[in-house]
Amino acid sequence: MTTTVETPIIGERVEGIDIPVVNERAVRASAGLLFLGSIVAFMIAALTDDFQPLRMFGVIFMIDMVLRLFVGTKYTPSLILGGLLVWRQRPEWVGGAQKRLAWSFGLGMAFVSCGVMGLLNITNGFTLALCGLCLGLLFIESAFGICVGCELQRVFAKTKPELSAGDTCTYVPPKRGQRHTVVTATAADVARRVR
Repeated sequence: MTTTVETPIIGERVEGIDIPVVNERAVRASAGLLFLGSIVAFMIAALTDDFQPLRMFGVIFMIDMVLRLFVGTKYTPSLILGGLLVWRQRPEWVGGAQKRLAWSFGLGMAFVSCGVMGLLNITNGFTLALCGLCLGLLFIESAFGICVGCELQRVFAKTKPELSAGDTCTYVPPKRGQRHTVVTATAADVARRVR
Protein backbone atom coordinates (compact mmCIF):
# COMPACT_ATOMS: atom_id res chain seq x y z
CA MET A 1 0.00 0.00 0.00
CA THR A 2 1.54 3.31 -1.08
CA THR A 3 0.76 6.51 0.67
CA THR A 4 0.82 9.75 -1.18
CA VAL A 5 2.16 12.79 0.57
CA GLU A 6 -0.05 15.82 0.11
CA THR A 7 1.75 18.69 -1.57
CA PRO A 8 1.63 21.72 0.72
CA ILE A 9 0.45 25.09 -0.57
CA ILE A 10 3.29 26.91 1.17
CA GLY A 11 6.63 25.32 0.52
CA GLU A 12 7.53 21.84 -0.57
CA ARG A 13 8.48 18.51 0.88
CA VAL A 14 12.21 17.82 0.99
CA GLU A 15 13.68 14.42 1.72
CA GLY A 16 14.93 14.22 5.29
CA ILE A 17 12.81 17.13 6.58
CA ASP A 18 9.47 16.38 8.22
CA ILE A 19 7.79 19.76 7.66
CA PRO A 20 7.01 21.75 4.49
CA VAL A 21 9.89 24.11 3.76
CA VAL A 22 10.75 27.02 1.48
CA ASN A 23 14.10 28.10 0.09
CA GLU A 24 15.10 31.09 2.19
CA ARG A 25 17.49 32.31 -0.50
CA ALA A 26 14.65 32.54 -3.03
CA VAL A 27 12.42 34.24 -0.45
CA ARG A 28 15.10 36.84 0.29
CA ALA A 29 15.64 37.44 -3.43
CA SER A 30 11.91 37.93 -3.97
CA ALA A 31 11.78 40.29 -0.97
CA GLY A 32 14.59 42.28 -2.57
CA LEU A 33 12.68 42.48 -5.84
CA LEU A 34 9.52 43.59 -4.06
CA PHE A 35 11.56 46.12 -2.09
CA LEU A 36 13.01 47.53 -5.30
CA GLY A 37 9.56 48.02 -6.83
CA SER A 38 8.10 49.45 -3.66
CA ILE A 39 10.91 51.93 -2.97
CA VAL A 40 10.54 53.36 -6.49
CA ALA A 41 6.76 53.74 -6.08
CA PHE A 42 7.20 55.11 -2.55
CA MET A 43 9.73 57.74 -3.65
CA ILE A 44 7.52 58.86 -6.55
CA ALA A 45 4.63 59.31 -4.11
CA ALA A 46 6.74 61.06 -1.48
CA LEU A 47 8.52 63.44 -3.87
CA THR A 48 5.85 64.22 -6.47
CA ASP A 49 2.62 63.59 -4.54
CA ASP A 50 1.57 61.18 -7.34
CA PHE A 51 0.23 58.11 -5.55
CA GLN A 52 -0.82 56.18 -8.67
CA PRO A 53 2.41 54.10 -8.93
CA LEU A 54 2.15 53.31 -5.21
CA ARG A 55 -1.47 52.21 -5.64
CA MET A 56 -0.49 49.98 -8.58
CA PHE A 57 2.39 48.47 -6.63
CA GLY A 58 0.11 47.92 -3.62
CA VAL A 59 -2.25 45.86 -5.79
CA ILE A 60 0.67 43.88 -7.26
CA PHE A 61 2.03 43.22 -3.75
CA MET A 62 -1.39 42.13 -2.51
CA ILE A 63 -1.85 39.73 -5.46
CA ASP A 64 1.64 38.32 -4.80
CA MET A 65 0.80 37.65 -1.14
CA VAL A 66 -2.58 36.09 -2.04
CA LEU A 67 -0.84 33.76 -4.50
CA ARG A 68 1.74 32.75 -1.89
CA LEU A 69 -0.85 32.02 0.76
CA PHE A 70 -3.74 30.50 -1.16
CA VAL A 71 -2.53 29.25 -4.56
CA GLY A 72 0.97 28.06 -3.76
CA THR A 73 4.54 29.20 -3.58
CA LYS A 74 5.28 27.32 -6.81
CA TYR A 75 2.99 29.69 -8.72
CA THR A 76 4.01 33.05 -7.25
CA PRO A 77 5.83 35.22 -9.83
CA SER A 78 8.17 36.98 -7.39
CA LEU A 79 9.22 33.66 -5.81
CA ILE A 80 9.74 32.08 -9.22
CA LEU A 81 11.92 35.01 -10.30
CA GLY A 82 13.75 35.00 -6.95
CA GLY A 83 14.40 31.28 -7.34
CA LEU A 84 15.81 31.84 -10.83
CA LEU A 85 18.15 34.53 -9.50
CA VAL A 86 19.63 32.21 -6.86
CA TRP A 87 19.39 28.86 -8.66
CA ARG A 88 23.16 28.31 -8.48
CA GLN A 89 23.20 28.70 -4.69
CA ARG A 90 22.63 25.84 -2.28
CA PRO A 91 19.06 26.08 -0.90
CA GLU A 92 18.65 27.08 2.71
CA TRP A 93 15.47 25.32 3.79
CA VAL A 94 13.31 27.07 6.37
CA GLY A 95 9.94 26.15 7.81
CA GLY A 96 6.85 27.15 5.85
CA ALA A 97 4.78 27.92 8.97
CA GLN A 98 6.70 31.05 9.90
CA LYS A 99 6.66 32.23 6.29
CA ARG A 100 2.87 31.79 6.27
CA LEU A 101 2.66 34.03 9.32
CA ALA A 102 4.96 36.69 7.82
CA TRP A 103 3.13 36.68 4.49
CA SER A 104 -0.26 36.88 6.24
CA PHE A 105 1.04 39.93 8.09
CA GLY A 106 2.23 41.38 4.76
CA LEU A 107 -1.14 40.72 3.13
CA GLY A 108 -2.91 42.40 6.04
CA MET A 109 -0.65 45.44 5.77
CA ALA A 110 -1.18 45.62 2.00
CA PHE A 111 -4.94 45.34 2.45
CA VAL A 112 -4.97 48.15 5.01
CA SER A 113 -2.66 50.34 2.90
CA CYS A 114 -4.73 49.86 -0.25
CA GLY A 115 -7.91 50.50 1.70
CA VAL A 116 -6.46 53.66 3.17
CA MET A 117 -5.31 54.90 -0.26
CA GLY A 118 -8.42 53.98 -2.18
CA LEU A 119 -11.60 53.50 -0.24
CA LEU A 120 -11.06 55.60 2.86
CA ASN A 121 -9.08 58.39 1.17
CA ILE A 122 -7.11 59.08 4.36
CA THR A 123 -4.23 61.56 4.33
CA ASN A 124 -1.16 60.83 2.26
CA GLY A 125 1.11 61.00 5.32
CA PHE A 126 -0.62 58.03 6.93
CA THR A 127 -0.38 56.08 3.68
CA LEU A 128 3.34 56.82 3.41
CA ALA A 129 3.87 55.78 7.03
CA LEU A 130 2.17 52.41 6.44
CA CYS A 131 4.13 51.86 3.24
CA GLY A 132 7.34 52.92 5.01
CA LEU A 133 6.74 50.24 7.66
CA CYS A 134 6.23 47.63 4.94
CA LEU A 135 9.40 48.85 3.19
CA GLY A 136 11.34 48.48 6.42
CA LEU A 137 10.16 44.90 6.87
CA LEU A 138 11.02 44.03 3.26
CA PHE A 139 14.45 45.58 3.74
CA ILE A 140 15.33 43.67 6.90
CA GLU A 141 14.14 40.44 5.24
CA SER A 142 16.18 40.94 2.08
CA ALA A 143 19.29 42.63 3.52
CA PHE A 144 19.67 41.02 6.93
CA GLY A 145 17.73 37.77 6.52
CA ILE A 146 15.60 38.51 9.58
CA CYS A 147 12.22 36.83 9.24
CA VAL A 148 9.45 38.74 10.96
CA GLY A 149 7.30 35.60 10.83
CA CYS A 150 9.85 33.72 12.93
CA GLU A 151 9.90 36.47 15.51
CA LEU A 152 6.09 36.70 15.61
CA GLN A 153 5.73 32.93 15.85
CA ARG A 154 8.32 32.77 18.61
CA VAL A 155 6.38 35.33 20.66
CA PHE A 156 2.72 34.58 19.92
CA ALA A 157 2.31 30.99 18.69
CA LYS A 158 1.98 27.86 20.76
CA THR A 159 4.48 26.03 18.56
CA LYS A 160 7.89 27.56 18.11
CA PRO A 161 9.36 28.00 14.63
CA GLU A 162 11.36 25.17 13.13
CA LEU A 163 14.23 25.55 10.69
CA SER A 164 14.68 29.32 10.91
CA ALA A 165 17.04 31.22 8.66
CA GLY A 166 20.57 31.26 10.00
CA ASP A 167 19.60 28.69 12.65
CA THR A 168 18.26 31.51 14.83
CA CYS A 169 16.01 29.02 16.64
CA THR A 170 18.85 26.76 17.74
CA TYR A 171 22.02 28.86 17.56
CA VAL A 172 23.27 30.30 20.83
CA PRO A 173 25.79 33.10 20.26
CA PRO A 174 28.84 33.26 22.51
CA LYS A 175 28.74 35.53 25.54
CA ARG A 176 30.13 39.01 25.21
CA GLY A 177 33.92 38.87 25.11
CA GLN A 178 34.06 35.20 24.09
CA ARG A 179 35.18 34.16 20.65
CA HIS A 180 33.43 31.91 18.18
CA THR A 181 35.00 28.51 17.86
CA VAL A 182 35.44 27.20 14.37
CA VAL A 183 35.28 23.46 13.96
CA THR A 184 36.40 21.91 10.72
CA ALA A 185 33.51 20.00 9.18
CA THR A 186 34.01 16.58 7.68
CA ALA A 187 32.46 15.60 4.37
CA ALA A 188 29.81 13.59 6.27
CA ASP A 189 28.86 16.68 8.32
CA VAL A 190 28.46 18.78 5.20
CA ALA A 191 26.35 16.07 3.52
CA ARG A 192 24.11 15.88 6.59
CA ARG A 193 23.54 19.67 6.61
CA VAL A 194 22.69 19.75 2.93
CA ARG A 195 19.84 17.28 3.48
